[in-house]
Amino acid sequence: MSLDPLNIKSCLSYPSSSLFVFDTVTSTNQVAWDLLAEGHSFPLMAIAAQQTAGRGQWGRTWVSSLGGLYLSVGLTLNLPADNAPHLTLFTAWGIAQSLRQYGLPISLKWPNDLILEGGKLGGIKSETRIQQETITHSVVGVGINWSNAVPHPGITIQSYPDSHNIDSLETLAAVTINGIFQGYEVYQQEGIDVLLRNYVEILESVGRTVMIEGVRGTIIGVTAQGELKVTLQSSGSKTTLKLPPGTLSLGYG
Repeated sequence: MSLDPLNIKSCLSYPSSSLFVFDTVTSTNQVAWDLLAEGHSFPLMAIAAQQTAGRGQWGRTWVSSLGGLYLSVGLTLNLPADNAPHLTLFTAWGIAQSLRQYGLPISLKWPNDLILEGGKLGGIKSETRIQQETITHSVVGVGINWSNAVPHPGITIQSYPDSHNIDSLETLAAVTINGIFQGYEVYQQEGIDVLLRNYVEILESVGRTVMIEGVRGTIIGVTAQGELKVTLQSSGSKTTLKLPPGTLSLGYG
């Protein structure tokens, strides 16, 4: 299976960025870092038909069989290291919003899973380089299910029955890349407060009931540092917790 780079470039809002397309790589994130080390400048985009060692969150492997979209976008940033969670927020929202504009009712599962019809459509893995407490470069890796075999609770775009305007893997690649850049633009122009409101609006877990150490809580939002906000009601008092990513598994469906 091959991807047509010309079809991808024709749909990009940022055609001046360098695009590299491969049949098989270990990890598109690693390819992007290698290209930077070889002298290529960011922004750039690396796309592969399949990966042999795709990277997921929390050290997991992202299953990357033929038929899915596997890409990484390298960005040059000037972002305080303390604001690293903003990278997760603007990339997740940007990709989701871009897909929504093409007719797919995407929502987000905290912190950065793409959800369609209650199933996992895709995930995002961001990596950074930091100098003097400033993020200078980042690689945003994205995997989205197109027609590939997926385990439960996964879903593919081609299995989604309602109409939409994603007609090919190349279109999906371009829409995803455009979403990353659009998310970054909104973040730069409008700031974290606007971006955060946009993110929370499509967060599927807001209002969900969760149990934390035997106490019932309700998810009410996310902080600017990417923490999940949960209110706990116990013995007539109310407490709000802020939970970092990875501390609470929300599940699907």
